[in-house]
Amino acid sequence: MVELDQIKFELRDFKERLAELAAGLSVSEKLNRIEELERNMEEPDFWNDADASAGKVQELKSLKTSVETMEKLNQSRDDILTLIDMADEENDESLIPEVKDEYAAFLESYESLRMGMLLNGQYDRYNAIVSLHAGAGGTESCDWADMLFRMYQRWCTKKGYKVELLDILDGDEAGIKSVTFQVDGENAYGYLKSEHGVHRLVRISPFNAAGKRQTSFVSCDVMPDIEDNIEIEINPDDLRVDTYHSSGAGGQHINKTSSAIRITHLPTGIVVQCQNERSQLQNKEKAMQMLKAKLYLLEQQKQADHVAGIRGEVKDVNFGSQIRSYVLQPYTLVKDVRTGVESGNAQAVLDGDLDSFMNGYLAWNANGRKPVAGAGDVE
Repeated sequence: MVELDQIKFELRDFKERLAELAAGLSVSEKLNRIEELERNMEEPDFWNDADASAGKVQELKSLKTSVETMEKLNQSRDDILTLIDMADEENDESLIPEVKDEYAAFLESYESLRMGMLLNGQYDRYNAIVSLHAGAGGTESCDWADMLFRMYQRWCTKKGYKVELLDILDGDEAGIKSVTFQVDGENAYGYLKSEHGVHRLVRISPFNAAGKRQTSFVSCDVMPDIEDNIEIEINPDDLRVDTYHSSGAGGQHINKTSSAIRITHLPTGIVVQCQNERSQLQNKEKAMQMLKAKLYLLEQQKQADHVAGIRGEVKDVNFGSQIRSYVLQPYTLVKDVRTGVESGNAQAVLDGDLDSFMNGYLAWNANGRKPVAGAGDVE
């Protein structure tokens, strides 16, 4: 069977490529680190420092996910070759569709891991802090912000990442006006930096009695969670610190106390806020850490074209400024206007199937951010 012979030939070539991929992803080093962390967890005083132990548990989980993904890829190659041999021995052409499906899934997983090798930026390995802000569209945009928050939570769950809610402001009627959350896991910022920008939704609004199609916008700001030991001076006179009552979705996420902190850096207009910690002091420390990180990146990249993004500001949260469009009516299509990556399965994307978009961004970024012809042509 010619089709299977071609796949078999290509899979044999993948043996060396998989070995190179494992080396590039430092699988051996990760295995050593896994053993070290597991030994640490057996020590009697491991759980004495709850924050430190939780961080190591999360690191262990992320490392194991990475290693297991590589192991599954090798196993998938072997399984497909076995299936091809069975089809050849029994001359069973009914197995051809199954082999093709398995091979397509193998290629997708391989490409996803290969793209992971492009995560070599200065801050790619760091945890990420993501903020969503509803833009033009009123209640519809607040609902859209809530949908995006759910989408990123689903993606994080699939990646084995931990999500910690830092701040949330409910919408007046539905959804959320804004939300800030931290994502802990290996290369969290490296992947999530692709999401920085304006996200546009087109659908029949459930809040419009006339059932008209409506367009909504939400801005997404992503920054690395840089350690608080970075050297940057902040003049206290440049800060406005406000306290306010914590709020959340029915109180299930946030403690409703007066400990919430909002810090405004007056010279730049940068605003950071946190309400998730147990005390006002802890919230202030976390907010200052976020502010330092933003100011540090702003200083490091102030000459770069994307300085506005580093500041955490996405201008004109409205028509023509989106990085990605999500169309639910009259057809379904999600398309990234920078890279041209698209998917007709909008529901899968909203359920956290974002890897193809993130990988497309990594490839586009590594290729000099060359514009994609017609990438923005989404009505």
